[in-house]
Amino acid sequence: MPDPHPRSGLGEPRGPSFLPGRPREHTEPLGPPAPPPSRTTQHPPPTRPARTPRPLAAAVLAAVLAGGLAGYAAGALGDDDPVPASAPAARAPGDLQAVAARVLPSVVSVRADRGQGSGFVFDERGRILTNAHVVEGSSRVSVELQDGRRLSAEVIGDDPAHDVAVLEPETSRGLRAADLATGTRPAVGDTVLAIGSPLGLSGTVTSGIVSALDRSVRLGEGSGGGPRRALQTDASINPGNSGGPLVDNEGRVIGINTAIATLDQNRGGSIGIGFAIPVGDAVEAARTIIDGG
Repeated sequence: MPDPHPRSGLGEPRGPSFLPGRPREHTEPLGPPAPPPSRTTQHPPPTRPARTPRPLAAAVLAAVLAGGLAGYAAGALGDDDPVPASAPAARAPGDLQAVAARVLPSVVSVRADRGQGSGFVFDERGRILTNAHVVEGSSRVSVELQDGRRLSAEVIGDDPAHDVAVLEPETSRGLRAADLATGTRPAVGDTVLAIGSPLGLSGTVTSGIVSALDRSVRLGEGSGGGPRRALQTDASINPGNSGGPLVDNEGRVIGINTAIATLDQNRGGSIGIGFAIPVGDAVEAARTIIDGG
């Protein structure tokens, strides 16, 4: 029998799906049972009033995705005047298996003082991009590569306003930079893969599409920078995916997975609405960190 509580190199996964015991089911009271039918007369069944759909929560919450971290970001989601996208060139669908195999060697799991997340190698020196909220409070972290190697990495710096941090591992040997789609703009409907370590399960790949562009989302806590633009995707991402890449069907990184929308702050999980920092914005913030400014 397979182990019902899988483990990874980063420890036991966290989250509702891995709590021991029987999973809770959401049920609604059905009211008292109907009386048994009379033997002498037949009465039509009572007419139940039509159910009025319950409105969703007035505010959707955008939850930061670092596993083991407390705190959720206020989901300031806006649809005000999104920037119109130019018509993209026709793209042939890629072989997603080949895309995943191409990108996975560049993706790492990140373990920090307060929890764990994901990251990816973004330059030829082996430096790693992740989210600022993943490494918050840490000067050094541990990164795990897809081949199982663990490396110590220095937190060069972070930019909480953009929720970006840069790590420099102790060695660049065997590290391969991911391709970055900094010169192109994704389009709604493009196929994407989200790669990372949700719930500590390293090397997890999920697929979906870009479902919207230029969403206004407040990233992290106390960022002070106000809402930032983000890509919206329905690819399944969960706590622990933070800092991992969102890639297109050619294997190029288009964003950094950073937040999810959830209707329940205490039981956050993927509901098919996730957000990623556009890779161009992330790389610009990373260069500023590296340059010391």
